[in-house]
Amino acid sequence: MDKKVTIYSTPTCHFCKLSKEFFKTHNIEYTDYDVSTDLEKRKEMIERSGQMGVPVIFIDNEMIIGFDQQRLTSLLGIS
Repeated sequence: MDKKVTIYSTPTCHFCKLSKEFFKTHNIEYTDYDVSTDLEKRKEMIERSGQMGVPVIFIDNEMIIGFDQQRLTSLLGIS
């Protein structure tokens, strides 16, 4: 089953890099929004999550704040 994965990130965020490496390692397609330069997506992230920090990850409609490998694994059905 394909899941829609979206990450709001910045280029200098260590946990954003960890999250994206996790997705690449597991061949998970994702949409990445750089909220350091995309003001519209930054506003969208804040409105959707109430968060100012990154990463903010959505898997379908489930929100993950930060790099939570256990939760990512569970939501993506990775064994």
